[in-house]
Formats: sequence, C-alpha cells, structure tokens
Amino acid sequence: MCLALIFRLSNNGAKRHLLSINCTKFQLFYYSTAPANVTNSSNLLVDLLVNSVGFSKEKAISTSTKVTCLKPGNNKPNLVLNFFKQIGLHKTQIKTLVSAYPGLLFSDVDNTLKPKIKVLQEVGLSGSNLTRVITKSGALFHTSHDTCIRNLDYLRELLGSDVDSVAVVIKRAPWLFSRNLPKIMPPNILLLERVGFSRIDINKFFLNHPLGMVQKTEWLESVVRRVEKDFGIPRGSPMFKHGIEAIVNFGESTLKMKLEIFRSFGWSDSDILTMVQKLPYCLTASEAKLRNGLKFFMNELGYKSTYIASHPILLKFSLEKRVLPRNEIFKLLKEKRLLRRRLCLYTVVSYPESKFIENYVLPFSWSKDAKPVPDFVIRCYVVHSCKDIMLFPLVKIEVKFKGMDESSFNYEATSAQVTEFFGVCSATSSVICLVNTMFSNGRSRS
Repeated sequence: MCLALIFRLSNNGAKRHLLSINCTKFQLFYYSTAPANVTNSSNLLVDLLVNSVGFSKEKAISTSTKVTCLKPGNNKPNLVLNFFKQIGLHKTQIKTLVSAYPGLLFSDVDNTLKPKIKVLQEVGLSGSNLTRVITKSGALFHTSHDTCIRNLDYLRELLGSDVDSVAVVIKRAPWLFSRNLPKIMPPNILLLERVGFSRIDINKFFLNHPLGMVQKTEWLESVVRRVEKDFGIPRGSPMFKHGIEAIVNFGESTLKMKLEIFRSFGWSDSDILTMVQKLPYCLTASEAKLRNGLKFFMNELGYKSTYIASHPILLKFSLEKRVLPRNEIFKLLKEKRLLRRRLCLYTVVSYPESKFIENYVLPFSWSKDAKPVPDFVIRCYVVHSCKDIMLFPLVKIEVKFKGMDESSFNYEATSAQVTEFFGVCSATSSVICLVNTMFSNGRSRS
C-alpha cells in the first residue's frame, strides 16, 4: 500500500519524501510492537503450562512454540484443564496428554471434547479404563465427530453384539477412531477369508493385532506369502494362522535381524524352518530373550540346534523366572539320585507351576518320621524364583500335604523370614539353599 502511494505521488518530491518517512515510521512501529505482543502471549501460555500442568520452564517454552499464542482473556485452556480433571484425569495424565497434543488446550469443551468422551463411554469405557484410553488417544480429539461415529458403528457391525470386544479393541488401539475403518478393513477381511480364516478367527485376529488389520492389503498379502513360501507353512496347517499372527507386525528388517540371531549360533535354514513350523510365536520373543536363551541352552547345556528347533517352547519360557531355578533343583535331584525315573529338563520346565512344586519341591520337604522343614523354607522357591506366579495355589497345595491353615500364610512375613534365613535374595541361590537344606536334614518323601 505504501509503495503504491509513493509511485502515485512521484511527481511531488516533497510529498513523496514525507510519505516515505511516515511509512518507515509505521513499519518500525509495527515490527517493534508485534513481537512484544507475541512474546507476552507466549509468556501467558508458558506460565499456564508451568503452574497448571506441571511442565518445566524449558518444556513449557518448547511446547508453546507449537500452538497458537494464548491471548489475554482466552479462558479455553483453563476450561479444558478443568474438564480433564472432572472426568478423572490426574495431573500426570493431563501432562502426558498436553505434551503429546498441546493443541488440545484450545479445544471447545462443549462442541469437541464432550462429544468425543461420550463416544468412548458408549462403548462401555468408564473409570480408570476411560482415563487410560483418553491419555493414549489424543488423535481422537482431532478427528471429526462424524468419523468417530462412523468407525464405532463399523466396529459394532464387525464384532457383533459383543460389546466387551469393542471396548477391548478401543482400549488397545484408541487411534482406530482416527482411521477410515469402513474403507480400509473390508479388503483385508476378504483376503483373510480367502486364506481360510473364519469370521471368529478374523475377529480374534483383529482384537490381538488391530494394527495388522488397518495396513494396506498389499502388506497383508506379503505376510501371507512369507508364511507360505518362506517358512513353508501351508494354509491347511493349524500353524498357518499362528504364523500370520506371529509376523504380521514385523517389518522385513526386524524379521531378518531375528533370523540372523539363530544363524549366528550355527542354526541352519532347515533348523529355523522346523522351529517356525512347530511354534511360529518363537519369532515374537525379543532379540535379547532369544540371545540369552540360545546362550544358555547351547553354550552352557550343550543342546544342539536340532533339539531346540524340535522343542521350541524352551525359547518362550522365562529364563530367569522358570528355566534357571528349575534347572538348579533338577540338577540337585539328579546328583542325590532322588528321581525315580529318567527325566529331561524339557519335561521339568514344561510342568505347570503347581505341578512342579507338588512333584519336585514338596515331596522332599518332610517325611513320616521327621518334622517338616520350616514353612518359609518350603515357600522360598516361589517367593524368589517365581514372582510372576500367584501364591494362593501354593497355599492350597500345602494345605493338601501338610494340613496348614490358610490364614497362617503371610507373604510379607515369609519374604522377610526367607531373606533372614538364607541371607540371599537371588532366585538361583535361594533354590540351591532350599534343596540343600532339605537334603542336609535327610528328609525325603518315602
């Protein structure tokens, strides 16, 4: 505008000079005041993030650059924060949500946030389940309400009258609301039906692997080819569906890296194929878990790759919580020649927890002619080496064998007694002490 006026008045030098000066003054005024206003607005938002959300000053400054400046009198952020508190989000959850999606602070509570929360409540989410989903589903609030409803209707149609299934899949993958499910999923469903999946199989597959069902159909076709051609699992095999489930979420590079781990331990391609055909889920174990398992079974126990390939479940068991503790007991039982029949470690680690304790721990803890080993010694195995197992079944076993009163069982007291008695807390050491204590007292079941 200023330049246009200057050219129009070009015949009048004096006026041109004055106007040029005025334009310069206007520009100086604009550029000197605008940044100040922006800075003030940014400071308001930074203060809000620090004082109301709990951000550090550095994090608040970084976040404030990603959203609209907060102008004086704009109360939306406070309304949003109050709304999140009302529906049950605590400060840490609000902080996580705002950190990932700072634009939510400028959402309209009545027209945007409340309708989306209502959608989640309609699928049966409430309480802690609702707050967890909200914390993970910032994208939901940036998706149109019509899209959310359309996706919800599609999920209900797909999963049928099972309301719980809809809630389960939303809890696992709240981002599904932001996709166009009626367009993306039907081609993948048709593909799975062509390769032998029933509707029940498809629903189960979707519940367990929602991401796999919203990939491009070409990707799912490549997974099917990989299972059939690369791993030699035919469609008629019971393992075919498991093979697809096992590798559907792997990229080619991830899968290649896992296969290289086996090759680095001297496995042939034939060994790998045998393992995958017997138990495809072995490939879902982490790289660290695979390496540690192979080191133990092959380097320490001397197992051959062909044996592990034909007993692949060994690689799925927890090394620290199951295999190592049971192996220590198994070795000591063999050394003392207390096993009545020939056993292998595979059999020992395959037993359910209660069966293992009943067969290989409790029988050597008492005899008809001697008082039993103290209760806390019996429980040592479970307390220190099987922390992932519920202790209540063990109480039942002890009641069966020893006539104990269930009310006498106290986990905290037992843990303290074990620690004091043995002076160790590691799983393997506790198991060794347990069995040695039993043998030193000469108590074995007749």
